[in-house]
Amino acid sequence: MGKIKVTACDIEGLYVIEPAVFKDERGYFMETYNQNDFKEAGLDMTFVQDNQSMSVKGVLRGLHFQKQYPQGKLVRAVRGTVFDVAVDLRSDSKTYGKWFGVTLSAENKKQFYIPEGFAHGFLVLSDEAEFAYKCTDFYHPGDEGGLLWSDPQIGVEWPIEPDMELIISEKDKKWSGLKDTFKF
Repeated sequence: MGKIKVTACDIEGLYVIEPAVFKDERGYFMETYNQNDFKEAGLDMTFVQDNQSMSVKGVLRGLHFQKQYPQGKLVRAVRGTVFDVAVDLRSDSKTYGKWFGVTLSAENKKQFYIPEGFAHGFLVLSDEAEFAYKCTDFYHPGDEGGLLWSDPQIGVEWPIEPDMELIISEKDKKWSGLKDTFKF
């Protein structure tokens, strides 16, 4: 039914996806995922798990990945606004260590596809945000890895407002930087 607009990002494998949104006096309708539309757009993956989180303004989650069971992710903000980031950890990639960020919101309805081999994280910009993602592999708790969100070697330009109090888990404060992290 839907059809999607797929925009390739500066880093190979990353895509911003805009679903068709059908609005009328009742509200709107959109397909957030249609396997046929994705295949037609050249995105042929199988999702096995859906996740959803709620976070408050200033929460920074990430940058996360799984080592032996890497996950591709299709992410979106169901409510609120987040700044979503992917960092290329593919050792054979010409963009290894580079990052790409995109604002995802309930209003713009954009989605972001991040393939296996990337670290992923997001910063909540609205008072609250509900964040949903589809994954190509299951979560394996003992397989989790991470990359320090503030690593100067990567230089993610997080849109941190002057009065924003960051809320970061103890685990996320302790990840190492790019030079010491896992490579795919």
